[in-house]
Amino acid sequence: MNEFKNFINGQWVTTGKTFENRNPVDNSLIGPVYEAGRAEVDAAVQAARAALSGPWAAMKVQQRVDMLHAIVDGIHRRFDDFLAAEIADTGKPHVLASHVDIPRGAANFKVFADLIRNVPGEAFDMDTPDNGFAMNYSVRVPRGVIGVVCPWNLPLLLMTWKVGPALACGNTVVVKPSEETPATATLLGEVMNEVGVPPGVYNVVHGFGPDSAGEFLTAHPGVDGITFTGETRTGEVIMKAAAKGVRPVSFELGGKNPGIVFADADFDKAVAGIARSAFENSGQVCLGTERVYVQRPIFEKFVAALKAKAESFKLGDPHDHGTNFGPLVSMVHREKVLSYYAKAREEGATVVTGGGVPDMPGAMAEGAWVQPTIWTGLPQSAAVIREEIFGPCCHITPFDTEEEVIKMANDTPYGLAATVWTQNVGTAHRLGKALNVGICWINSWFLRDLRTSFGGAKQSGIGREGGVHSLEFYTELRNVCVKL
Repeated sequence: MNEFKNFINGQWVTTGKTFENRNPVDNSLIGPVYEAGRAEVDAAVQAARAALSGPWAAMKVQQRVDMLHAIVDGIHRRFDDFLAAEIADTGKPHVLASHVDIPRGAANFKVFADLIRNVPGEAFDMDTPDNGFAMNYSVRVPRGVIGVVCPWNLPLLLMTWKVGPALACGNTVVVKPSEETPATATLLGEVMNEVGVPPGVYNVVHGFGPDSAGEFLTAHPGVDGITFTGETRTGEVIMKAAAKGVRPVSFELGGKNPGIVFADADFDKAVAGIARSAFENSGQVCLGTERVYVQRPIFEKFVAALKAKAESFKLGDPHDHGTNFGPLVSMVHREKVLSYYAKAREEGATVVTGGGVPDMPGAMAEGAWVQPTIWTGLPQSAAVIREEIFGPCCHITPFDTEEEVIKMANDTPYGLAATVWTQNVGTAHRLGKALNVGICWINSWFLRDLRTSFGGAKQSGIGREGGVHSLEFYTELRNVCVKL
C-alpha cells in the first residue's frame, strides 16, 4: 500500500487522522491519506509566505524559468510513476492518461515558463502641467501565496494548470487536491525536492472541504488569492470565504454544455466528436457535452450512429491498452450518476442505450462502473437537461432553426463551453458569437491552444486563465511614474 502524506516546507508530514484512498476499478484500498488539520494548513501557509522572501524571491526570471523546465524534466523522468498513480486514483484507461493527463500536466509548466520570459510590459510618455515630462511603466509582481483547490477528474492536468503559472509568476502555492485523487499532487512534491525547488514554494495539504483542509485553506488570512475548479456550489462557499480580506478568486465551475449538430455537418466527424465530448473520461470532463441538439433532417440517423458509438466502448482493466472506457471516480459519485439515470426514467425519457450498471467480471464488479447512456424525448425542463450530472450520458433533442437552437442552448444558468458542427462558415461564426459560453469549438472539441483565454460565463466561473490572461490573476500590475 501507498501512504499519502502532506508536503509542507519540503518535508513529509503525517497527522493523527487518516482516510482511505480507494481504486474505483474494483474498490480496493490503495492506501491511507493523512488529513491535514488547522495546524498543518497554517504551517503550509506560513512556509509558503516565508518562501516569498527567501531564495525563490531572489531568483531572476530566467533562473525561475530554468527551475520550471527542470520540473518538466522531472515529471518526464518519472512518467511511469505519475501514470500509475493517476490510473490508480481515477481508474481512467492507460490510453487516455498516457496521452492527455501526464503530458499536459508537464506541459503546463513549460508553457507558462516560456510565457513569463517573453511577456511585454507597457510604457507611456506624458507631458506634465509644468511643461515637463514624465514616463510611466508597468511592473508585474507576484500576488503572493496562492491557494489551489483541485478537482478529481483530471488531477495532475488541472492542478498544474494553476500551479504552473503561479510559480512562473514568482508566487508560492498551497495545494489542496481532491480527497478522491491525492496521489499525483503528492508525487509532485518528490519531484520538487529532486530538482531543488526551495522549501515552501510548493506545499500539499490533504483533506475534505467543510471543517477540513479545504475550509482551513480558503479561510486563511495568509492566502492572497484562491483558484478553484469544481462545482458551482463549492465555488460559492469559497467566494464567501475569500470575501473576508477582499482576496481575489479565479474559478472554473460547473457546466451543462451544449453540442449542436446542423444537417450540413460532416456527419461522421460530428458523430465521432459528440461521442468523444459526451463519453471521454466516462463523462467526467467539465467541458463535456450532456445536451445534444441535432437538426431534424438527420436526427434519427444521428441517434442511431451515436448509439452504435456508445455501445462500442471497451470497458475493462485500465492497464489493458484496448480499454477505452473506465469507471467513475468513486462509489459515491456513481450513486449520484445513477440517481440521474433513475430520474430520467421517471421523467419519461426514452433510453436509447445504457441507463444502468454493466456486468463486470471478477473484482471489477465491486468498482464504480456505469453504462454509457443516451436519452431522447424529454422537455427542456427535465432535470437531466437542466442539471450537471458529470457522467457518461447525454440527451439528444431535435431542432429546426438556428434561432431555435441558440435559444435552447443558452437556456441554462451555466456557460462554460459549446461545440458546433456545421460546414457553413456563416452559421459557424454566428453561433460562435451567439452562444453564451467561455469557449465555443467549431467542428472540434477539447482542442486547446494554451495561449488563449479559458474560463466560464454565468455560473460556470469567474475570471480567465491561459496565456497572458493568467498573469492578470497570478500577478499584481504596478505602475511606476517617473517625473523627469
